[in-house]
Amino acid sequence: MKSKRQFIISGQHRRLQRLWQFFFTGWGLIFVVTLVAGGILNNNILWTPISAVNMTDITKNQFKMENPAFSGMDKDGNPFSIRAAAARQEYDDEDKIFLNKIVARIVHIDRGAKITDNITADNGVFDRVKNTVTLTGNVRVDSSNGDKVRTKEMVIRL
Repeated sequence: MKSKRQFIISGQHRRLQRLWQFFFTGWGLIFVVTLVAGGILNNNILWTPISAVNMTDITKNQFKMENPAFSGMDKDGNPFSIRAAAARQEYDDEDKIFLNKIVARIVHIDRGAKITDNITADNGVFDRVKNTVTLTGNVRVDSSNGDKVRTKEMVIRL
């Protein structure tokens, strides 16, 4: 009578057989393709044409902030605060911070009276070395004493 025992692989060859079956049933191939595709996509090699990428904007405007605020005391000890809708710093010029849609408030003493200046501008540049803010585009200054200034450009020394 013939033996109906099945052939059993034991020991280290059993692992090789399972690995062999895994790859040749298709699941192994799908797994390898998924790993390779994941590696390619994680390196940001997407289906975007290189011509569509604006490299100038990427290299110039690396550091961006939304709604930044800066406050402190000027050289005479008067308080000030500056807010912007957005700010950016460029790699080429690390000492300057470029601002958009600025709102500033400066308090100072003139002839013994405390005066608050509310300032708005479209754009500005904060120079950290010179400690100045250069405002440009539709600059408006409204003082608590009734003075009003409208100009294209204004430099504030902090």
